[in-house]
Order: sequence, then structure tokens, then C-alpha cells
Amino acid sequence: MGSKEVLRHAALCLPLLLISLGCQCLASSEFQATQTATLKVDASSQLARKIPDTLFGMFFEEINHAGAGGIWAELVSNRGFEAGGPHTPSNIDPWSIIGDDSSIFVATDRTSCFSRNIVALRMEVLCDNCPAGGVGIYNPGFWGMNIEDGKTYNLIMYVKSAEAAELTVSLASSDGLQKLTSVTVPVAGTSNWTKVEQKLIAKGTNRTSRLQITTNKKGVVWFDQVSLMPSDTFKGHGFRKELISMLLDLKPSFLRFPGGCFVEGEWLRNAFRWRESIGPWEERPGHFGDVWHYWTDDGLGYYEFLQLSEDLGAAPIWVFNNGISHNDEVNTAAIAPFVKDVLDSLEFARGSANSTWGSVRAAMGHPEPFPVKYVAIGNEDCGKKFYVGNYLKFYNAIRVAYPDIQMISNCDGSSRPLDHPADLYDFHVYTDSKTLFNMKGTFDRTSRSGPKAFVSEYAVWRSDAGRGSLLASLAEAAFLTGLEKNSDIVQMASYAPLFVNDNDQTWNPDAIVFNSWQQYGTPSYWMQKFFRESSGAMIHPITISSSYSSSLAASAITWQDSGNSFLRVKIVNFGSDSVSLTISSTGLQASINALGSNATVLTSSNVMDENTFSNPKKVVPVVSPLRNAAEQMQVTLAPHSFSAFDLALAQSALVAEM
Repeated sequence: MGSKEVLRHAALCLPLLLISLGCQCLASSEFQATQTATLKVDASSQLARKIPDTLFGMFFEEINHAGAGGIWAELVSNRGFEAGGPHTPSNIDPWSIIGDDSSIFVATDRTSCFSRNIVALRMEVLCDNCPAGGVGIYNPGFWGMNIEDGKTYNLIMYVKSAEAAELTVSLASSDGLQKLTSVTVPVAGTSNWTKVEQKLIAKGTNRTSRLQITTNKKGVVWFDQVSLMPSDTFKGHGFRKELISMLLDLKPSFLRFPGGCFVEGEWLRNAFRWRESIGPWEERPGHFGDVWHYWTDDGLGYYEFLQLSEDLGAAPIWVFNNGISHNDEVNTAAIAPFVKDVLDSLEFARGSANSTWGSVRAAMGHPEPFPVKYVAIGNEDCGKKFYVGNYLKFYNAIRVAYPDIQMISNCDGSSRPLDHPADLYDFHVYTDSKTLFNMKGTFDRTSRSGPKAFVSEYAVWRSDAGRGSLLASLAEAAFLTGLEKNSDIVQMASYAPLFVNDNDQTWNPDAIVFNSWQQYGTPSYWMQKFFRESSGAMIHPITISSSYSSSLAASAITWQDSGNSFLRVKIVNFGSDSVSLTISSTGLQASINALGSNATVLTSSNVMDENTFSNPKKVVPVVSPLRNAAEQMQVTLAPHSFSAFDLALAQSALVAEM
């Protein structure tokens, strides 16, 4: 994810469409013209071409609290008290005290038993006759913890007290008045740290709960690494099930991670470091992501991203820091330690369980290697002083150690050849809807030789994007039809950003919006579902004839689902008129069967319509039977709409190349 606006190829765009994008109700059809158009599909095997299996996937960046307070299910924010920095006393936000300064004194010190995150919390209870309910500390999580009736939550914390003490651990409402569950935790008087593990079963539901730890006994207790995780996570791997379910619905072929600018950092000292994000979670120091301005404890680390890729059935694409941040760079002459660090990261992922770093992975519970076959050398760093020099050092070292790994350059090779070797090059675009719609032909002019394109970040943003408008999704869909047609040189594409926590809207729009207990897809999310079957499908040439064709974008594929075959015609009507469209197909190896054929349409009464928590399905695809499905048929395209016509084939019509 770039912190700068990317407006590439604007000079190559066609003249902007002269259409009205204002508020226009579909019901007012008397004020709309009806255009006519014909779309011809040549589905013959001679002209068909296989789309890469990898074409459509996902890009995850730790932005907008997408991971911490997002897909990573940890409920405690700043669980190790490290977010205030290594110097003590320090800020313990969002932890707060229960009581007042006459009854309790809380401060950080450097007494932790964990050498990589040395800060702990010292709580001194001053009162002999403490208030009812005791005094202590509480953590509200990430804008409130979602605690649900009957569910189990796993508490782990480390405590130390020179004298025996008794703690009450509770899940309570944000004001502490409603208790959802409480357990008593005895603490033996000892100078050693003790690991406490408890299961908390909620007796009630509260979406903005907090974890609180209280006592009535005068004395001193130390705390560190306080974790609360739901017991029910995706495959038991620590991810929020309802959010991962939305990713599974996209059928991603790859997962690019963990950023983005998150990888670079404003300064190298705050860049993502894979070594510090592996091993036991208690020993991970965490770090401040200075680009997006929040602390992450790195419970969602390099290993977890690899595990998530495997769980999604997606090829992992590891984006690593190449010695460059937004504000400082490592001279190529001194880049060798960074190169070794990356080679170690690849050994962690791919090495045998007996290798130095592969054994660390095995100890974490995954003895088999992860199939990392793609790496991105930096993020948006082309043009920096030492980028090409650093890139070549990484490229050459990785090529020797792992000849099969595909390497991705940050430099755009779509309009001119690269001056360095690469298997793929990154292409990012964030722009307005009209520009992106007209960029559907961008790769028509790209050389067919040389490295492939990875459109790893694309989206409509700013004025006509809102928080995820129908208009944005239509332009993006048109752009993707162009990528399908050019998939001989475009190997991968992913929308960005993937997630936004409703409480941290640093970057808008995004594909999926969520809070502690709700989630919905923006129109751009639903748009991506139209393309999920394209990876590995066959693309067929089409011809559109119409005086209105400058407002249309389309593609045609054949694909299979559980043994059934389909011809899918996707078409975007970016204009304000409805279209009477004749679709005809030739060259199919089987007849079209109306039974099982469907039309799916994404539209709304206003191009700026969005989904919200109160109306999460205001703009979603509507599926209906396509009863007139045939080799030639008439359909009507609504203004400002995206339609997919799936024509069921009586028998397999996919060419032998599939």
C-alpha cells in the first residue's frame, strides 16, 4: 500500500467519458435512453487461451488495524505493556486503573522474565479497606471486546508477587457494571514469575466489553503478557472465523503479505522484522508501525501469514524489506546483512525440519515446509538511490539459493523494459473511476516479452470512491476485464486495501469493513467475487458493436464447477443509459442449456451508494435464472451496472488445454 497517490498512465488514457454520474434513480426510466449493442463471443478452441492459475488473489497489509484488532483474534491491546517504548516509566495505553491514586499505584518497570520484551507492569495496592469489588487494572481491547454468551475465552498471563495474593479476573461491560464472567486466581508468594491459564465462559453478551483484574489485598503484584483469545478461531490458528470466511468466498489464488508501506516503515528502525515476529508469542517484542501509526504486538507474524496462506489454499507472496524505508536507505555496499536475513527467512519457510531456521518453524508446529515461490524485493522503492543496487544483491543471492523462486521488482515494466532482471514487476494504481475505467486497455500496448506484470495494488479512491461506492466497483471491474484479456502478460492482480476496522479509517475505501463483531463487503468486495472463477479458466475473444461501446467493458471465459461447465460473459455498463444487448456465441463444443444458467447483476439506484453496518447488503449481486439462455439471446443492462451471464453447457465445453 502506498502512502502516495499513484496516477500511472494517465496520459495514455482515452478521452474521459461524457456521462452523468450524479444521483439518478433507475425508477425514472422515462428520462433515460435505451442504447443497443451486440456482443459476439468466439469460443472456439483455436482462439482460446488459458488464464494463469494465479491471476486473482489478495493483498493483506497491516493497515487500518486489519490485523491487530482485526483478523488476528487477540482481544487484549498492548498485552505486553511494550507499546510505550523500552524506557520506563511509560504509557500503558489502553490499560487503565480501577480505583484512584489513594488506593492504587501502577507503573511500568524492566523486570519481565522475557529478555526480548523486558517491560512489565507493577501494580501496588495501597488500600487496607479497598472499595467493594477491589482495585486493579482493565483493558478495553481494540475499541471494546466482543464477548458472546456461552463462548469460551482463553486467558494467559504472567504474574509475580512476593506475598500470596488473590486476584479476580473478569469480563465486564465497558463501565465495569455488568459482569459477564469472573474467576478467582490465587498467586503464590514467590520471587519467580508464574504462568496463569484460565478458561473464561461468558454468561451474557456485550460487544464493548473489557478485561479487568482486581484485588482487595494490599501489596504488590507484577503482570506481563496478558492475553485473551476466543477458543473458537479459524482452524485453531488464531484468526477471526467470520472475517476469514469472507476471504474464502473470494477463492484467492495467492496472498501477498504483510505490506505495503508496513514493510518499509517511515524509518528502517520501525520496519517489519520477520525474526522478531516468530517463536513463542510471549517473547515477541512487537513494534510501532510508524507509517500507519499504531503498535502491533506481532502475534500476527511471519509464521502466521504463512499458515494463513496455507489455510486459504493461496500461494504465499513474501514482501520483504530491501534496506529501504520512506526516509532512510542502506547503501548497497552495506546491504549484505539484510540479504542474509532474507535468506534466513526463506530457510525458515522452506528449509527442512533439520535446518537451522526450518527447525524453528518445526518447533512452532509446522514440520513440513511452506511452499514460498514468490518474493517481492521491497515495496514502491523504484527510483530510490540504492534500490537497483540493493535489488541485484537480493536477486542474485536468492537465484543461487532458490532457483525456482519468482522475484518481483518494484519498477514498472509495462511501458518500457526494465534495466535489471526480474520474473515479475509491480504495478500499482490508485485513481479516480473514469481514469481506471479507461485503463482497461493499459496492457494492450505492453511488450509480450520480458517479465510478467503483477498488479498488486489497484483501487478507485478519493472523491468518487467514498467508503466503497458502486461507482468505484464498476470502474475496477472494467479494469479487471482488461487484465483478463491481457493475462498472457499479467500474471497476478489484487485489490488494496483488503480490510478496514471501522474505528481506524486511515485509508478508504477498502474491500471489507468490520468492527469487533460485525463485518460487510463493500461493492468492490462483491465485484471481486465476479472474477474468482477466472484464475485457470479459458479466456475467449469478444467483439462489441455499438455507438455506446465507449461506456462498456466486457470479457468472456469458460470455466468449470464440480464437473459442470459454463460460458461466462461479464459486462460493465459504466454509463447512465440502459442497454439492450444481444449476446451471441460461436465455437462452443456443446449446446447451451437454459437449465442451470444464471444472470448475476450488481447495481443500485445511485452510483454513489455504499453498504453500511445498518444496511450491509444495499449494493450486492442479485442472482436470477437466465431462462432465455441460448447461443444468441437478448438481455438488458441496467445503467451503472456490472452483470455476469453464466450459460450452462450441456456437456463439457472446455478446451483440452484446461
